[in-house]
Amino acid sequence: MISGKDRNNGCFLSSSTRITDLYDVDFDVSAIERGDWGHGDYVAARVTGQPNSLYKIEIPSGRMVDMMEGDLVIGALGKRAATLEGVGSWEDIADDGKLHALTSAGLFGKATSTSLLLPPLMTMQYEGHVQRGGKTLAMRDFIAPVEDLALDTPVILMVGTSMSAGKTTAGKVVVHELSNAGLRVVGAKFTGAARYRDMLSFRDSGAAAIFDFVDAGLPSTVVPQKRFEEAMRHMISCMAAAKPDVVVAEAGASPMEPYNGAVAIHALRNHLVFVLLCASDPYSVLGVQTAFGLHPHVITGPATNTTAGVALVKKLTGLPALNLLDPKSMQPLRKMMSAALPDSVGFSAQ
Repeated sequence: MISGKDRNNGCFLSSSTRITDLYDVDFDVSAIERGDWGHGDYVAARVTGQPNSLYKIEIPSGRMVDMMEGDLVIGALGKRAATLEGVGSWEDIADDGKLHALTSAGLFGKATSTSLLLPPLMTMQYEGHVQRGGKTLAMRDFIAPVEDLALDTPVILMVGTSMSAGKTTAGKVVVHELSNAGLRVVGAKFTGAARYRDMLSFRDSGAAAIFDFVDAGLPSTVVPQKRFEEAMRHMISCMAAAKPDVVVAEAGASPMEPYNGAVAIHALRNHLVFVLLCASDPYSVLGVQTAFGLHPHVITGPATNTTAGVALVKKLTGLPALNLLDPKSMQPLRKMMSAALPDSVGFSAQ
């Protein structure tokens, strides 16, 4: 098992480096002028402060590793704008080099707003940029080439009213049902902040291949729309090359947040056959429908945790609601997906 430390520098490699060869090929760490930093740059930062439950790093295998003061970690400079946890950006890192691990996957930046319900984020000190031959290495340098392909596959999409609304849980259930029916399923996460274990859970549920924005060179999708559109084209080409029968995709966070979720949904609009809206509460369903004009086929997530929630969703929206953690919901879900998927896919509710 890969330990997470590279062979030569003794650094912990975060999962944001999983597209690289840093584990096997030598690299240097050298500090550069603050004005020369850029989004997606790989940097080394040393852990500081008193460890707490957030002092963990997700390594390229998806395993979580506890960090100790003095550990050196390789991550990528980026931005996060999480409604429930924290906000920060690499652009806010001052000349003193003090920064935070904005996610356990190695998204590095300076936190500007954090939830008071969480322990303090892991503090770190910038040591230098990852380099080879004097050239700074960034995520964009490790994007695997792929032929520009069009997607000709039905897409089942999970969107949410907010982060932590049950999108990944719903995706796992959908992947499981489709793969158990003998279909070749490709899982994807188009928007959000890097966290590999979400995508690995799709693979564990039966997905033949998995892709996300890290494969397209982004530590998160809080980027200009043009850059995200480039990443979206790359992810679509990767999915098409995997020759799926059906794609099960997640748009992380919610379409209203600055993660380009609306752009992702627009890019998939001609392929969407079934949309699950994962809602944190019944009233948020109305908010997304009204503000975004989204027309989901079924509502799930915490809003459906009890029969009272299910009844309120139906009363407010007229839409079906399913608690996908309840085994009794599987047959209704299969019937809905069977009706939505083209006959050529060959999915039966039985």
